[in-house]
Amino acid sequence: MRSYGQYCALARGLDVIGDRWTLLVVRELLAGSRRYSELLEGLPGIATNLLAERLRSLEERGVVARDAEGEYQLTEWGQGLSEVLYAVARWAVPLMAEPVGDDAFRSSWLALPVAVIWPGVDERRPRMTIEIRTGNAPMTIESRNGQVWVEPRSARSPDLVLTGPPDGIVGVLTGALDQTSASDRGISIQGDADRLAQLRTPSSTSPRSSY
Repeated sequence: MRSYGQYCALARGLDVIGDRWTLLVVRELLAGSRRYSELLEGLPGIATNLLAERLRSLEERGVVARDAEGEYQLTEWGQGLSEVLYAVARWAVPLMAEPVGDDAFRSSWLALPVAVIWPGVDERRPRMTIEIRTGNAPMTIESRNGQVWVEPRSARSPDLVLTGPPDGIVGVLTGALDQTSASDRGISIQGDADRLAQLRTPSSTSPRSSY
């Protein structure tokens, strides 16, 4: 990428991460080390030579490194980009109201919206297990010890199961869709979706979209 040539923190940051696909590579690595083939699978639409170029650039700039097995991982400095991705995702919540259409989707991509909808730790949150059935694999959202996170697996005894297209799932998670509207969007709900409101504490309220 050609440098902006400006002595400005934003410009210099964009010199490193401003290329197309770069932040999506970082998104994939936030979940942990990945083989090249796994990154290629998680980035539908990217050309293999372009992925190699982006990884090489990120390695040279100290954002990405390879472990002993040759898998790619974020460096400590690269991990600092998590807040950048969360900020962009938080800003883009209204855009998620648009139907998924022909856009590609991977279940693991729910991790960013969940981190935006229920950020940080809040001891007022109840224990809750939610299974999400959408995309290419089931995902489980766990609320425990005041924190909410996502794992790529089925839930043993979920309190709530949401099945259907990802745009409708996100609408239910954010509270933008009630059960009737969710059903109109093709979402099947097993359990009481109203319990999700208990996870949205005042400090974690996210902007709502016009679904």
